[in-house]
Amino acid sequence: MVSRRGVLGGGVLVALGEAAASGAPVEPRTVAARQRFFGADLVDPSTGAVRPDRVVLSWVGCATYAVAFGGTVLLLDAWVPRLSSAGYVPATAQDLADLRPAAILIGHGHFDHAGAAGRIAQASGAVVYGTAEHCATIRGQVPDPSFGTVAFGDAGTAPGHIHEFGLGDIEVTAVRHLHSGPTAPDRANGSPPFFPIPDLCAIAEHPPTLDDLRVGLPRLRDEEGGCLLYQLRVPGFSLVWHDSAGPLIDKAPHVLDVLAGLAPTDLQVGAIQGFNQLTNGLRDPRTYIEAIRPHLFVPAHHDNWLPGFTAPAATYDRALRAELDRIPSEHRPELRPLLDPADYITPARLTFSI
Repeated sequence: MVSRRGVLGGGVLVALGEAAASGAPVEPRTVAARQRFFGADLVDPSTGAVRPDRVVLSWVGCATYAVAFGGTVLLLDAWVPRLSSAGYVPATAQDLADLRPAAILIGHGHFDHAGAAGRIAQASGAVVYGTAEHCATIRGQVPDPSFGTVAFGDAGTAPGHIHEFGLGDIEVTAVRHLHSGPTAPDRANGSPPFFPIPDLCAIAEHPPTLDDLRVGLPRLRDEEGGCLLYQLRVPGFSLVWHDSAGPLIDKAPHVLDVLAGLAPTDLQVGAIQGFNQLTNGLRDPRTYIEAIRPHLFVPAHHDNWLPGFTAPAATYDRALRAELDRIPSEHRPELRPLLDPADYITPARLTFSI
């Protein structure tokens, strides 16, 4: 079943895009933020416009990315890890708001994905896209919210449901899928259990501030609200991003067919950390890759964003490469690892020509 939503939000984005194209100046702080996150050589120093013949992604920790996609600036998730290690990621929610994103796409509603979305949207005017629960929770994060939201279904929407909409010149398909979760060991298709070694050094070197705790702790109660995977397309380039990888083989195998039916994908940015790694290793992220068949895969949600509970990205590298080796060579994507903290906000790492 396909639904077409987001007319209001799309109209707002078209208007924003026309304003940028007209050469209207933006605040110097927005120019500076965009030059930092997308590369000074790709951002007009007067208007802040990003070159429309480029796709640029800057990793901001966990599964959050600042993206310039064919000239449109948007955020994938909206959270900067600061709850337990302030400054480990060299950015703040205000930095993301300074980018003046036209849209924020939410994968799911947990604190480590949407915990700063309300503040960023309120400060930037971005339109928030997600499920009805995501939108309601994010509007509740700030008093008197003045930003727009566009809801795609709710927590009860069936996995595999598709929503198609537009963000200016970008065509977007959102697919309902599953959050990661533990399942029984899969003897046929599973992988060895994976237990990365936690690293507590980031807490000692970057302790949270009282303000970080004041803002972040209430967000721990935020519910998932459903999971959405997004494919973004412009002529010449397509991107799939998902901030969780669920046990589709066990609980919703038909979603793999839906993912396989998406338009060809150049770049997949996908979460590899998940609760099922304790019983089935990185099987679930692999099944997403096998279905989507990207040319290039970039891991996400695999860094030391919650020291003591998570581990540095480098500890996933060997297991991820072994998992990719299980994919036949003719369908195996190129891997471009991102390692924390060196690859935070390094736009040259993920810049592509359209």
